[in-house]
Formats: sequence, C-alpha cells, structure tokens
Amino acid sequence: MSLSSSRHTPRSQAAARLASTPDPQVLRGVRQAALAGLALVLVWPAARGSSEWLGWLPLWLVGMPWLAWWSLYRFRLPTALLRRRGTGRRRGPQARRRTRVARPDLRHGSAGRAV
Repeated sequence: MSLSSSRHTPRSQAAARLASTPDPQVLRGVRQAALAGLALVLVWPAARGSSEWLGWLPLWLVGMPWLAWWSLYRFRLPTALLRRRGTGRRRGPQARRRTRVARPDLRHGSAGRAV
C-alpha cells in the first residue's frame, strides 16, 4: 500500500455526497406538504386557530412539514449564517469602566450631617 493513497478517493466523496442528499421523491412530497400548509394558513382563517384534538394548527400545517424538510437535509445551516457567525469578536477598543463620582449623601440632611 503506497503512502499517497487515501481513504477519501473521489469515488467515496461522490458516494458520501450522494448519501447526504435526500431522496427526490420524499423531498418533493415534504416540500408540497409544507407549501400547501403555508398556503392553507395564509388563505383560510380557520387554519390559524387551534383544534381540541391536534392543538395549534399552524404548528402542524407549517412548522412540522418545514422541520421535516430541514431534517431531510440533516439540519444543515444556511451558508450565510455560517459566514456571519464566524467573525465572533467585535472590532474596536476594549470598553473601560467609568470612574465613580463622589456625591454628597443627601439622605440624612443637607451636608451629610445627621439630622
């Protein structure tokens, strides 16, 4: 076995990429359910309410299908969020504490004397 060989050949990288992409038929069904639920909540006022059996309907009509859609992509964050989150630190000088200004004690009389 030569030292230049690697476990990650182009064939295994393509297989890993293919394994990380969701099945197109499942993706299409989940996408259609999510968009239909969103349209239903936007158009039909009764879909914005609550059911005694199901609970809050927008959760089941919009939230859960969108969460299923996101889970098909293995909960990856959008690249814009990843780029913005990488900065981490503020630029500029470090904040300094202000010095306390001595004030007269006005609770016990005019000049700090006990009443």
